[in-house]
Amino acid sequence: MSVSTVIVTGAAAGVGRALVGLLLDRGMTVIASDIDEPGLASLREAHAGRPLAVSTCDVGLRADCDAFMERTLAAFPDVDGLVNNAGLYLGRPVWEYDDETIERVIAVNVKGPVWLSRAFAGHLLPQKRRGAIVNLASVAGEVGSSDALYGTVKAGVIGLTKSNAMNFAPYIRVNVVSPGLIVNTAIADRIPKYRYEEYKRQEMLDYDILPEDVARICAYALSDDAKSMTGAVLRADNGCYPR
Repeated sequence: MSVSTVIVTGAAAGVGRALVGLLLDRGMTVIASDIDEPGLASLREAHAGRPLAVSTCDVGLRADCDAFMERTLAAFPDVDGLVNNAGLYLGRPVWEYDDETIERVIAVNVKGPVWLSRAFAGHLLPQKRRGAIVNLASVAGEVGSSDALYGTVKAGVIGLTKSNAMNFAPYIRVNVVSPGLIVNTAIADRIPKYRYEEYKRQEMLDYDILPEDVARICAYALSDDAKSMTGAVLRADNGCYPR
């Protein structure tokens, strides 16, 4: 692996939890964050004795992000990987959003990755150290969503990825993984039935996408196998909505 110490947000469940286990299996040190304290405690227990640190962080709050990165960079100065996985999907049409909720969705899905990526790059770039950032978007950010806010913010994550690939070159690679319908996740449980069926109808491959499948794509983007790749969108969607 081209990186050895990785921050993973949204690590208590779903893709984040699967990725933590995969990276630990590959001999990496992982700093896992989430807003879900019981979930983090369960994660720590599941990987007791392995090089895993857990830290509560609400990525939708700048003060939390700043404090988390300050703690992490002090304790793990060799950190060289960041996976911005934490996200918020509510499954609502746009007219059901009030202004406060709009701000919350934007903060968690876009501002958090901005704040964390800025601190990460600010640590590595002055030393001309190499590293990698992987962001998590969604097919919704490419083709739209019945949840208009989710489609909007995930399109923003894709744009942030491409811009930061330019900003952080030549030392930090920045790529984005764009999953389709991942089963066994909180998001899948909230997707309206008609949209769930449409996703499945559009898929070219006939097996379910599991969190572990997406985690393997994230691990690839962190690895030396992807060392010539930056600003790229890596799709994990069974070929739905060819684009």
